Amino acid sequence: MIAIAVDWLLATAISVAFFSPGGWSDSNAFATLAVFAVAQIVFLVILNGSVGHLLLGLRLVPIERGYLGVWRPIVRTVLLCAVIPAVIINTDQRGLHDLAVGTVLVRR
Repeated sequence: MIAIAVDWLLATAISVAFFSPGGWSDSNAFATLAVFAVAQIVFLVILNGSVGHLLLGLRLVPIERGYLGVWRPIVRTVLLCAVIPAVIINTDQRGLHDLAVGTVLVRR
């Protein structure tokens, strides 16, 4: 929860700085979501973790070892942005967004 809060705060700061010169607005909410999604995908593909994950010592790995790839971060981020799949968890504490793409967050 802390990692996603860090990521969302960074996305909010970037969207306010670059996409709303007059301050916060309703259109800025979409800009924040878009910045959040792009940052998630880019950082997951390159570093196996978002900024929040990396600050907290977490990384995303596929259940079947190997390269995370590009499609997993994209699908996972789309589901994460939809919110509902991220808040429904199983007994392993993995959200539906992680179950759908076969990933798990682990300590680095």
